[in-house]
Amino acid sequence: MFIATLAGIFKFGELPREYEPFVRYKASFENKNINENEEIAVLNIQGTESNHILFLDSYKNIADIEAELKEAEAKLNYNSKKILEGHL
Repeated sequence: MFIATLAGIFKFGELPREYEPFVRYKASFENKNINENEEIAVLNIQGTESNHILFLDSYKNIADIEAELKEAEAKLNYNSKKILEGHL
């Protein structure tokens, strides 16, 4: 199982360029329109060069995020979990 570590939480309009391809891919996968003020969490998947994107308004609680990550064979580290709980 991979460990997912929070790289940051950004509004779409302020998202660093390096994460844009990941965000656009996830949005197209979910058939989602993104607005400029949408909060997006970027998780780095340790041991890979991959990032996992979370559109925070799509989740009711941390259990929803953990379930999605489990499907991707990843688990949130403790600090990332606590930060994300504060944003949901």
